[in-house]
Amino acid sequence: MKKTNLAVVGHIGPAPRGDKLSAPHALAALAALGQPTRLDIFRLLMRREPNGLPAGVIAETIGCPHNTLSTHLSILARSGLVRGTRDGRSIVYRADVDGMRNLIGFLVTDCCEGHPELCNLEDALRTNACCAPGPKSTKRGK
Repeated sequence: MKKTNLAVVGHIGPAPRGDKLSAPHALAALAALGQPTRLDIFRLLMRREPNGLPAGVIAETIGCPHNTLSTHLSILARSGLVRGTRDGRSIVYRADVDGMRNLIGFLVTDCCEGHPELCNLEDALRTNACCAPGPKSTKRGK
């Protein structure tokens, strides 16, 4: 039997329906991002797409203990926003860009009476500081 990279962390929460999310799935994703550390983790992983980061690097970058980080990553994975794959002895985590795209689609589907293009969301994305520098490590120097 051929060995492949094992998907260690994946979406196990409420299932999307086709390209659309259910309301419970959207609520799970929004609740996951509603916690400051998880939002920092997700933003960091979005900036590191498509390569992702190992858990240890994420913990060091955001200044989060490893055991707490594991809990945050599990919540993000269950909500469909993060995926992890084994790479040797470590797990590399990546933002689930399709999951975020589906969440955003869910949020704007009813915008402007079913015509989200009328809301000029492209302009908002261009003028928003969506690529601002991420959180700094709180690790103290010697």
